[in-house]
Amino acid sequence: MTHYKKAGDKAEKQAEDYLTGLGFEILERNYRHKKAEIDLIVSHENLLLFVEVKYRRTATYGYPEEFVSENQQRNIIGAAQYYLERLKWKGRIRFDIIALDASMSITHFEDAFY
Repeated sequence: MTHYKKAGDKAEKQAEDYLTGLGFEILERNYRHKKAEIDLIVSHENLLLFVEVKYRRTATYGYPEEFVSENQQRNIIGAAQYYLERLKWKGRIRFDIIALDASMSITHFEDAFY
């Protein structure tokens, strides 16, 4: 396993712990549909979140949240639509970004895109 993969896995675990601490239930990790991957799908009461987790060691080339491209957003939205149809979800949905830096501190961007 590469250093980058280990760091990414650690960041996703931190995001998971953060969300469960807020009362969310983890429904899916690394959910895949066609070309898309959704890092985390979580729920709480009548809210379903599709979460993209971004980690960067430094901000030299930009902040983690800036690395969610429009193409990636479209892919995530498409995968989410498929998931929603399969689940027959009737509640609210949201697309969030959880950004982590080298110290693994979290910045949570609610309603980041869509």
